[in-house]
Formats: sequence, C-alpha cells, structure tokens
Amino acid sequence: MRVLAIDPALRNTGFAVIEQTLAPACKPKYRALSYGVIQNHRNLRQSGCLVAIREGILDVIREHSPEVCAVEGIIYVQSYKTAITMGAARGAAILAAAEHGLEIYEYAPRRIKQAVVGQGGAAKQQVAFMMRALLGLTETPQADAADALAIGMAHCYTREPGRVTAATDQPVSL
Repeated sequence: MRVLAIDPALRNTGFAVIEQTLAPACKPKYRALSYGVIQNHRNLRQSGCLVAIREGILDVIREHSPEVCAVEGIIYVQSYKTAITMGAARGAAILAAAEHGLEIYEYAPRRIKQAVVGQGGAAKQQVAFMMRALLGLTETPQADAADALAIGMAHCYTREPGRVTAATDQPVSL
C-alpha cells in the first residue's frame, strides 16, 4: 500500500509518501518514498498559497502514484480566522487528492501521536525523532514533514492485521 499523507497549513504544508509492504507471515515493512514541506512565502496572498498547495500535492501524486490519502483532521483553534485559513489549506490539499480519485481518511492529531509515539500529547520533537527511528531515516525531518510521516504511519497501523492502535480513521465525506 502506498499512502499520501498531508499535514495541511497555509504557509508550511507537510507531505509524505509511505510505502507499506506485507509479506506472507512476515512483519510489515515501511519505507518513506518522499517527504517534505510545501513552503509558501509569508508575502504570498492566500489564494496563491492555495494554488501552490494544490499544485505541490498534485506533483507528489503524479510522481509516486499513491493509493490512498491520509490527512490530519481539524484541530481546535481559538481564532476563527485561523480556523478558516487552515480549513482552506486543508481543502486545497484534499481537492488535489480527490481529483485523482484517492480515498481520503482523516486522523485526529492526538490519535496520530498516540499511534506513533505512544502518547497523544507528544511534542513535535518526539514525533520527528520517532519518524527517524521507525523509518530508518538518515536525518531528522522538519516538523511539518515529520507530522506528515506520522499521519502516514498512523494510517498504515490502522490497516495492519492484528495491530491494536488508538488511531481510528474517519473517511472524509466529499
């Protein structure tokens, strides 16, 4: 299975492509095929950022042909303006995945951290460290890319036969 994972934000959208292979009677193997951050300059208008997010995700989809998409769910924010902006970034990313017919799943941030670190309140540094360790990366990924890797791993864990995890998926209704 190949999973496109997205941690959406207007200025720094994290993305990752995780490949999970299952051999008969063997432990699943995970490999990060690609990960990074779609960075938008702070002077770029919101509309330009949304186009850049959509185009960046489309480029990743074209290059790696994922089978499904996992995205971080909506988080609680104290500012309605921040919520609207984050929702717009999330919408641009989901649109790119939906245009390619990918089935889209969303995971709550606390559930993602629970699945990959063992505690829902884990710090960003802990998530990045675990992604480096679990995927055998040679460097610690940037925080937003690490979050995307964690989203992808949480999705893989929920699909792994016999694995018990707190990360339950919620299909996105489009």
